[in-house]
Amino acid sequence: MSGFHEVSFPFRIALGAVGGPERRTEIVPLVSGREERNTPWQHSRRRWDVAPGVQSLADADALIAFFEARRGPLHGFRFRDPFDHKSCAPNRDPAPLDQVIGTGDGVQTQFALTKTYAHGGHDWTRPVTKPVEASVRAAVDGVESAISCDAATGVISFAVPPAAGMPVTAGFIFECPARFDTDRLDFQRDHVEAATLSRLPILELIG
Repeated sequence: MSGFHEVSFPFRIALGAVGGPERRTEIVPLVSGREERNTPWQHSRRRWDVAPGVQSLADADALIAFFEARRGPLHGFRFRDPFDHKSCAPNRDPAPLDQVIGTGDGVQTQFALTKTYAHGGHDWTRPVTKPVEASVRAAVDGVESAISCDAATGVISFAVPPAAGMPVTAGFIFECPARFDTDRLDFQRDHVEAATLSRLPILELIG
């Protein structure tokens, strides 16, 4: 039976990945020459090829162990996108004011982590379900507050409910739920200590 393993893909291999977000858009041409565009997807989905990150026999050995322990694509795992894994800009450290994740009502103590992408007056908010627990910081009305974090769901909890109308913000490093999108590995040994891999697609899990 398929499941999800709360383990992280080796980041040193992920750093060489090629990939990014994917959208699905249905485009219908009209008789007038105009078109209608719609999407069945609420959120984008990310794909990567991590084969370029394999440089050595040590990388190959680590990847084989990780692949076999997941039974290939059978079980999901955590994957840190080398291009997008922080609540802030890539060259900054996460801070508790990075992302607005909610507003206090004096009762609610739990808030789900999210990241908002904004440009040109439009934005899209992405659920963050696999934060790195030790990295998560949060604030209420600009004042950092103690929290607990469920790293398997991305939900943070305050001991005292944030007061009504107070903005709740958070900063964090995060990973994506993902799985292998192939049933096989095809390595080539270049010389004594080097190895390469033809391709190894990884697919983000949604929902």
